[in-house]
Amino acid sequence: MHSAFRSVPSAVAVLVAGTLAACSPDATNPDPSPSQGPALATASTGNGAPSGEHYNLNIIAVSHPKSGDLTGGGNVIFVNLGTKTTAVTTKILLEQSASAGVFAVLDKDGTDGEAKFSLPAPGSYTVWARALGKPYGQGTLTTCATDVTGAPAAGDICSALHEVFVRGTGKSSFRNVTSNLTTITLDPVLDAAAVDACGGTTVSLFAGCLEGYFWQYDNNGLKLLQLRFYPAAL
Repeated sequence: MHSAFRSVPSAVAVLVAGTLAACSPDATNPDPSPSQGPALATASTGNGAPSGEHYNLNIIAVSHPKSGDLTGGGNVIFVNLGTKTTAVTTKILLEQSASAGVFAVLDKDGTDGEAKFSLPAPGSYTVWARALGKPYGQGTLTTCATDVTGAPAAGDICSALHEVFVRGTGKSSFRNVTSNLTTITLDPVLDAAAVDACGGTTVSLFAGCLEGYFWQYDNNGLKLLQLRFYPAAL
């Protein structure tokens, strides 16, 4: 049966780890030279990810800001690199896609502090991730929202739980990060207003009690973070 998992029709390039090694991270081109192929691919045996069709998203860190038209398309988001001792933060703004199974990069340039990604509401897919690139880099992804719906601005609301990715010297394997990338775990004291509005401490991505959902990516020199979205087993 054909999978509904796909990118927008114009975005069919899949960038894999080898592409990163083949191009300079400091290149001024708006996008590395991707291999042409469908956004859906089969997981490699033994890399920790499930087998089957999936949407692939590569978060690539660069040393210098990008330029040109980076409004969207492809399967890449660029962020600032940072160092082992100094983290740089990028907000990957999240927009709920209109159709189930559709994933799309809407703004690939996170070197200005913000990028944008469209994905379905949770439940129909799982999320897997691994760190790639030069060893010893580290990145942290946290699911956040900007505010409680209808309440005065009070600053970002970020999950108490997050995912940390460290690139070691050995083989890098995928792990399931679905829970922390599709829910916000609220602090009952610090986030009391949000807990009251949402009726509990666990909030699903795109739940109506919060607004302005995004992933906060704090990068300490991680060259490539690879995310894969697989259809959930029914």
